[in-house]
Amino acid sequence: MDTDAASYIPLLPLADIADGSVHAVEVAGQSIMLCHFEGRIHALDNMCSHAQEPLACGRMRLGWIACPAHGARFDLETGEALTGPASDPIATYAVRVVDGMIEVAI
Repeated sequence: MDTDAASYIPLLPLADIADGSVHAVEVAGQSIMLCHFEGRIHALDNMCSHAQEPLACGRMRLGWIACPAHGARFDLETGEALTGPASDPIATYAVRVVDGMIEVAI
């Protein structure tokens, strides 16, 4: 994604997402999850590419999040499907923090 041409949308204050937690938000008609992992914020689609289940309530560890339905794991950085039964990646979005506010390029 060309983030220079993208519009960043402010979503919520960084202080609202503790490190190690996930928060789902609705943006432009789609569900996006913000994952705060080891001091970094990652923004990804909040839908498993296999089971079409929300991922935000899944377990997040070691740079991945697992689907609560069937356990498929997705890389927080790239959205790549790391384990089955998922084989397709999920979308990721550029993130920045400006004046304490998390902004995502959509």
